[in-house]
Amino acid sequence: MAFRFANVSGRAALVDRDGRWYDLDKLSGGAVPADPMAAIAEAAALHRLDEQLASSEPDGQLAEASLGAPIPRPRNAFGVGLNYRPHAEEANMELPERPLVFGKFSSCIVGPTDDVELRSETADWEVELVVAIGTAGRDIPADSAWDHVLGLTIGQDISDRRLQFAAKPPHFDLGKSRDTYGPMGPVLVSTDSFADPTDLAISCQINGEPKQADRTTSLIFSVAELIEYLSGIVTLDVGDVIFTGTPAGVGAASQTYLAPGDVITSTIEGIGTMSNTCV
Repeated sequence: MAFRFANVSGRAALVDRDGRWYDLDKLSGGAVPADPMAAIAEAAALHRLDEQLASSEPDGQLAEASLGAPIPRPRNAFGVGLNYRPHAEEANMELPERPLVFGKFSSCIVGPTDDVELRSETADWEVELVVAIGTAGRDIPADSAWDHVLGLTIGQDISDRRLQFAAKPPHFDLGKSRDTYGPMGPVLVSTDSFADPTDLAISCQINGEPKQADRTTSLIFSVAELIEYLSGIVTLDVGDVIFTGTPAGVGAASQTYLAPGDVITSTIEGIGTMSNTCV
């Protein structure tokens, strides 16, 4: 069965359709490790154990839980720039002929309700669909790329624009990797949960004001194409994540940036919503 995977206080959990969570170590009788990074390697067990939720006792309500990023320590976290045509246009940049990929250092990743610690006056929001790899592979063809995906989650590619463009060529990696600049969550949703995982509504609000709205069908390079491209260069491992790009509506287009007290609300259809306060 399709599953929703969460990191509750550092422990792997499954979430049912009513928003209740179940500790995976307990649910599996110790067969699935409590560490979320170890648990995601047990994809078959996650599908199987989801079938047991209806007859099991939940450990709590997700809305009341302390959530970490569902993939808290990826070996590799890839970012993709300029992957929505309107965003490239608002940035006055040429459309890329091949994916514009940068490393987003995994030390920046935090949970779906954690604070974003601003370190400059030019921090920007970027809601993104994040893909988590579930089956390792190298030279993966696009037509089988989705077979390697464990699930999908929401990400914010918070970007310090001044730092990003402090050098030529730009520091995409450093500008997008300050501590706390990679919120992810609230859950990781298996791909079989969606009627069409390639067509999801994606949006971002700042203090309740709509800023970004699009559908993932607008991606210039699709999820499958990104996996094919990346796996032709490096072996993709279980738990690697890909931030697939952001739609138009970022703050840099209007020279409007995040300030202390701002609340970033990020939503993707079929996954949920995460809310991060800037401090």
